[in-house]
Amino acid sequence: MAQEPKRLEKATLQAYWRYNVRLTSFTMVVWFVVTFVAIFFSPQMNGIVLFGFPLGYYMGAQGALVVFVWLIFNYARKMNKADVEHGVQEDAD
Repeated sequence: MAQEPKRLEKATLQAYWRYNVRLTSFTMVVWFVVTFVAIFFSPQMNGIVLFGFPLGYYMGAQGALVVFVWLIFNYARKMNKADVEHGVQEDAD
């Protein structure tokens, strides 16, 4: 039998949405900085050597990918935690 959906208070949903917007904004700012700002300043960053490579090259070749994967896992982990805290998690069947 199908269960009736939970009814949540408006304040709880608003708090959940505010958290979601803040987390998404943080994620997008980090994405923008890694994607565009790092590339813009890569000539200046090449003076710094990381793991034997100039930092500008490293950020373009590997560093940005590492940050992007971290962003995905961070967002998923924090949203799962927020789902439970606000009572909107998916029920396991």
